[in-house]
Amino acid sequence: MNSEITIDVVPFAELSVQQLYAVLRLRSEVFVVEQQCIYQDLDNKDPHSSHVLVYQGSDLVGCARIVPPGLSYPGPSIGRVCIASSARRQGFAARLMRVAIEHVPTASAPLEIGAQVYLQTFYQSLGFTPSSQPYDEDGIMHIDMVYQP
Repeated sequence: MNSEITIDVVPFAELSVQQLYAVLRLRSEVFVVEQQCIYQDLDNKDPHSSHVLVYQGSDLVGCARIVPPGLSYPGPSIGRVCIASSARRQGFAARLMRVAIEHVPTASAPLEIGAQVYLQTFYQSLGFTPSSQPYDEDGIMHIDMVYQP
């Protein structure tokens, strides 16, 4: 496999059919199959979002979406962050999040995320701070966090 890493930020309307399929497949592999969580992934936020795509060679190994204000939180948000199991522990998640943060439109409301609790320390290392108590979402404990650069 080609080890060259590229990261693209693509508005939904500019995603190719192949890119969209790869994103939905990766999210299904990670969130539905691996985490054994049955939930409605297609929540009508994708068409309003930009998508951060991490490629290793020609393979999509990570993705996230940048959600505009008012859809998930009062301010902008980053969600559906995932890295393929074969690409973990190589720094891709931090690179993906840094690019996503750089592309979030500035707004009067802060950048917020709903993080899985087990990843709280990772998000804190990027400048996020907890803004809620842990809560159950689809059988997985989450915590809201706000970006504090």
